[in-house]
Amino acid sequence: MPFMAWSDEFVLGIASIDEQHRWLVDTTNRLHDEFASDSLRHEELRETLEKLVDYTVNHFIVEEDLFNRYGYPEEEAHRRRHDEFSRHVLELLLKFEKGERVSGDVLEFLQTWLLKHILKEDKAYVPFLKGKGV
Repeated sequence: MPFMAWSDEFVLGIASIDEQHRWLVDTTNRLHDEFASDSLRHEELRETLEKLVDYTVNHFIVEEDLFNRYGYPEEEAHRRRHDEFSRHVLELLLKFEKGERVSGDVLEFLQTWLLKHILKEDKAYVPFLKGKGV
């Protein structure tokens, strides 16, 4: 069983965003497996963390572009949460690169944040965007 199981609960009904959320969940599971491996490879783990940071930033750009294009009234608050997430993940990556242990911190943070963000905050914009034809 994966660390963080994908569920239909996560589906927003906006294909591009659902695909990106699925990638984020899959990558969280990959990180879990890498941290749990007996043959932990520092370089592979660093690459996965870097991909997570890059992908997350690009995912946020997609969402924020939709917010801007359609005038989502909660855009600024949602953007602030994206910025907080990005800062936190980058801090964890930097800690890892300094040789500090981050496995539990990374996994707990990702699981909690993704569950809360997708199931509550992202689902909140769906009716607005769908009302605009997205």
